Amino acid sequence: MSSPDFRTITVAHSPDSDDAFMFYGLATHKLETDGLKFEHTLKDIQSLNEDARNGLFDVTAISFHAYAYVADKYALLPHGASIGDKYGPIVVSREPRKPEEIKLMKIAVPGELTSAYLALRLYDQEFEHVVVPFDEIIDAVQKGDVDAGLLIHEGQLFYKQLGLDKVLDLGEWWHEKTGLPLPMGGNVIRRDLGPELMSRVSKHLHSSIVYSLENREDALAYALQFARDMSPELADRFIAMWVNDLTVDYGDRGREGVRRLLKEGYEAGIIPHEVDIEFVS
Repeated sequence: MSSPDFRTITVAHSPDSDDAFMFYGLATHKLETDGLKFEHTLKDIQSLNEDARNGLFDVTAISFHAYAYVADKYALLPHGASIGDKYGPIVVSREPRKPEEIKLMKIAVPGELTSAYLALRLYDQEFEHVVVPFDEIIDAVQKGDVDAGLLIHEGQLFYKQLGLDKVLDLGEWWHEKTGLPLPMGGNVIRRDLGPELMSRVSKHLHSSIVYSLENREDALAYALQFARDMSPELADRFIAMWVNDLTVDYGDRGREGVRRLLKEGYEAGIIPHEVDIEFVS
């Protein structure tokens, strides 16, 4: 008889250096996983958000905005989130512009299901938007195809060197408004795996994050291969921003940030229904 314990768990996350850093321990088989085999798929966040609607992977990274549409299929894991405390996605323009002008702008955004887009809509409902792959947004702003761009990922760190101007940091704005950190993305797990297996998988993913933080140099070297030509210094700064204490555990403030973001999205009419937020214990 084969043991019922041997089980493949499909895990999907983005090839961004912060995700790669988090999953280093599991992806490179550094950890004992008692009968579970983790199979990794790397895709951009927009694709992951769409795949989650079909329940494609057992565990997947997802934008919190997109979670509103898959909460019936997935529960949130209590770790692995990218949460900015007093910083977040940044709106940039070629010429200095004021935040009040956002309503008059055409803005390149990285996807309508991203949390960055949700936060910007909460800031202002009126701006015109065009969806542009996140790594082409700076280009679109520089060429003048759009008035401004909404930057996620490492563009947040070097837009100034490219001569662009900050219009608004959504993480700063959110903190002033709510006192809470701004949640961008988290990891979710399929509810139909059942409580026992969800809990086992959760334990191993948590171990991977802790292992990476304890073996930072090795995990950073691994993550650099996914870092889109970032220098090691820049990648290290980027990872430090998005893999932090709130990644190891949301804590009360992190959880409240998620609840508040989705609640406000519903109250503003951006999300069509209230979201049942459940964290795996």
